[in-house]
Amino acid sequence: MARINVSTKSVSAAVRRASVTRWGRWASAIAIAAALGLGSAGAACFARSEGGGGEPEALRVGFAERDITPPEGFPVAGYYHERRATGTHDPLKAKAIVFHQGETRAAWVVCDLTGISIDLSSAVREDASRATGIPWEQITVSATHSHTAPDYGRDLFAHTADRAGVSQGDGAYSRSLIASIVDAIRAANDQTAPVTLESATAIQQDPVSFNRRFVMRDGSVRTWQRLDNPDVVRPAGPIDPELAVLVARRASDGRPIGALVNFALHLDTVGGTMWSADYPYPIERAVRSALGDDVVSVFGTGCCGDINHSDPTRADRNSTEHIGTSLGRTVTEAVGRSQPIASPRLNVGRAVVPLPLQEVTDSQLAAARPLLLSAKDGAKVDFFEQVAAYKAVMLEQLRNERPSADPTAFINWGLCRKWAGVGDHLPVEVQTLCLGSDLAIVGLPGEIFVELGLAIKRASPFRTTIVIELSNCVETIYVPTRAAYAGGSYEVLNSATAPGSGEMLVEAALKLLRDAATEGNAP
Repeated sequence: MARINVSTKSVSAAVRRASVTRWGRWASAIAIAAALGLGSAGAACFARSEGGGGEPEALRVGFAERDITPPEGFPVAGYYHERRATGTHDPLKAKAIVFHQGETRAAWVVCDLTGISIDLSSAVREDASRATGIPWEQITVSATHSHTAPDYGRDLFAHTADRAGVSQGDGAYSRSLIASIVDAIRAANDQTAPVTLESATAIQQDPVSFNRRFVMRDGSVRTWQRLDNPDVVRPAGPIDPELAVLVARRASDGRPIGALVNFALHLDTVGGTMWSADYPYPIERAVRSALGDDVVSVFGTGCCGDINHSDPTRADRNSTEHIGTSLGRTVTEAVGRSQPIASPRLNVGRAVVPLPLQEVTDSQLAAARPLLLSAKDGAKVDFFEQVAAYKAVMLEQLRNERPSADPTAFINWGLCRKWAGVGDHLPVEVQTLCLGSDLAIVGLPGEIFVELGLAIKRASPFRTTIVIELSNCVETIYVPTRAAYAGGSYEVLNSATAPGSGEMLVEAALKLLRDAATEGNAP
């Protein structure tokens, strides 16, 4: 496993140059690629696995899904106040894809959850590896980010204590959640069969996604504004209108078995207290209408940390059904002109990138704790102050092996065992899964700003590149661009890592993609 230096500044400059135009296509691939290898602000550890030289063996792929809907009354995630589920609008699922070629195997499972904590992904990968023989390093666990999914943090904290032999509670739902996700991976592994693959991209013409950050006349940046506000100058960034789709068909008869859809839009369109997968649910209906009722439809969320569904020119918002149905039409269009993936040699890559954590002071913690307790008791507190307080307690838990106060008294999501006291850096992962020279899938941690995802896609040497955020950990919270930290507002306030972290992820991803492309084109 080789070590290289990654720069937190060089790719940042390329991203800034790519952000000059408001809605234009991003012609920054050359600038970003040229930035690679310059400077050193941190080290990333890289590893790859591929299916050997010569003519590749047949690629085998399997899909499976399992229900992960919690019971009524379980806490609902997505906000900073407690909500309890009152029923189910549509089921929550874990949907797995397993790739198998020669000695190389990999699994990617996407769950209808708000985020994947490091404790959850660690338990799933450990158990799934034991059940299937797939190396845990080649298993990716991603979340769609639905805001009508369970707040499992406290329940999982109890369950992981039981796994460690320290009984601290029930953790019944988390035990079932882990088992169901693992079972989806196991079932997909058992069902692998020779396939042909097709991929395509299409531009979403009906506007359903919008940059939610705005440059103000005083030079600041604010989230959640409208253009009729006289202090708004313009949106602070672009969107990514590209939708990508991967379709797998059985080699024996051409019958579709599964599809992976990728689009960059925040999953917070439903509201209320009923369990819901959000707009991927109507997308699933469209996929099955186009490909067959038994096709597994997997949705991987693109980089949308600064993207939502609120049109700044209108007071009303698009409904979940409208968004999902419109995106479903674009999926159908893309499937209709998909191209086969020729010689799909499987290449799996992984980089461990140490992202610097922000500091937290004693005075911040002294102010945070009573504020969070007041909020728990129902007192009305300033939203931004509550966000900052919550992050402060999370940061102390991550940075200090012995935090000055028990974090379970103040927070629910964000409770962590694996990385408790990890120090001043988070050892996050960037993962890639490449198929020949035609398609690459990139997994990134946290909620990633759209500019960072666009930088990877535009500089990728693959015909189609799918970037999936919220993979394997959510403890970074938001991951803005370096420039965004200067503007401030909600996403910056709610980021756990230091400026430049996003650019480190971009550089690690591009190094993995470039290495995979070089190997894939080798004689």
